[in-house]
Amino acid sequence: MSITLAIVEDLDEVRDGLKNFIGLSSDFKVLDTFKTAEEALYDIPKLKPDIVIMDINLPGMNGIECIRQVKDKSPETQFMMFTVYENDEKVFEALKAGASGYLLKNTGLVQLIEALKELHIGGSPMSANIARKLVTVFRDKEKNREPVKALSNRENEILLLLSKGLLYKEISDQLSISTATVRQHIHKIYEKLHVQNRTEAINKAFGKN
Repeated sequence: MSITLAIVEDLDEVRDGLKNFIGLSSDFKVLDTFKTAEEALYDIPKLKPDIVIMDINLPGMNGIECIRQVKDKSPETQFMMFTVYENDEKVFEALKAGASGYLLKNTGLVQLIEALKELHIGGSPMSANIARKLVTVFRDKEKNREPVKALSNRENEILLLLSKGLLYKEISDQLSISTATVRQHIHKIYEKLHVQNRTEAINKAFGKN
């Protein structure tokens, strides 16, 4: 069954480009696209897509506020930020609003497809420099981070790679293990840390007071 998507982006060339490229993959079905948050706010709860690709800088209501409002009406929908903004304030605001992924618009389209698939199976993909920003903030709280005692050596290794923004495929390549094995390890990490996604796991490991 195809992963259903909606796209919220005010620039016609970006919105149409995303729709056309993603539409080439049989793994996805683009249900609709929107130029404004106001349109999306009305229609997304009816469509209930699996994933919404969301820009931040929209005319009128911004994408972050749109997520905050839509999330209550369509709680199963996952949100992938796709934006030029990489300042700390926007990143944290978007994640707190309910976004599970955060990619910059310089991300390659092939990598975007992989990130959307990862998001759909419970991952929290983000551009590497965004992940580094999160890690830097958490490291500032605890300079001398030790491995998480609840996790095995391999799980700590994978958690560190997750914190660097690597996708499941990139982790599997680096560790010479299958993507399925990576997924199993990450599932165990989330279980042991009592978290739901990458951001929460990094926060739990790096952000202790």
